[in-house]
Amino acid sequence: MLTVREFLQQLSLCRGLGRVSKMRLWQVAQKHRCFSRVEFLAEQAQLGPNAKEALLNNWASEELAQTVELNQQYPQITIVDEEYPPQLRETFCPPLVLYYQGNLDLLRCPQLGVVGARDMSAYGETVLRGLIPQVAKHQIAVVSGLAKGVDGMSHRLALANNGATIGVIGCGLDRVYPLENRPLYEAVAKQGLILSEYGRGEPPLAYHFPERNRIIAGLSSVVVVIEAKKRSGSLITANLALEENRTVCAVPGRIDTFRSLGCNELIAAGAKPILRAQDLLDEFLS
Repeated sequence: MLTVREFLQQLSLCRGLGRVSKMRLWQVAQKHRCFSRVEFLAEQAQLGPNAKEALLNNWASEELAQTVELNQQYPQITIVDEEYPPQLRETFCPPLVLYYQGNLDLLRCPQLGVVGARDMSAYGETVLRGLIPQVAKHQIAVVSGLAKGVDGMSHRLALANNGATIGVIGCGLDRVYPLENRPLYEAVAKQGLILSEYGRGEPPLAYHFPERNRIIAGLSSVVVVIEAKKRSGSLITANLALEENRTVCAVPGRIDTFRSLGCNELIAAGAKPILRAQDLLDEFLS
């Protein structure tokens, strides 16, 4: 008989199921206080044929048992744990389990999501140098994706100014992506916090990054976009934040620069324009 936490750990690592199917199974298991009868849960959750087949084939497999055993050795919080951030728990399809490395107390800080272009321009760097030190000074945690460009610079500036920073990644905690960010990854793990919903060994697959973005949006009470093309992961994060009733801000840019198109259109659609650090701080102080 599985405990609630053991059920969540096993469900989160079960292959072949999407996050919506996993959430349905969890909700049904909670409702019926049933954490072992997977055929019953699959029926009650009204899983599609492919998801149901994946669940029944994998649930009792040796591969899943070994994966669960491996990941139980590492720090993690489940959706039923007191340490799980309440603002994330309230979102649509929150992760059932979060693996972490670093200081979990940072989840108690006010949190600012910072997203933007991977091919950041000199303008984007100048903007970050004007914003992040002031944010860090007010003990607001900078939440970003540990990617190149805006993400990486946001983490670096937060650490350089003795601020709090949280990196959310789209692979297992034993993987570093991109590889050139290994020193930054190690610094955030030591001085801040790294979170992932993926178990050890999980590679940085393309579909993991939109899923990662929903965690950034869910953790943050305010999300600011700094340089974004018309179609980009940054705008996905901004739209997810809007769906979760978060405040979305954007830094305006030149109208003839492709990196500013996304930000300028966000502002035209109602996002708050950020012209100085105080504009961001006002969202937290109010």
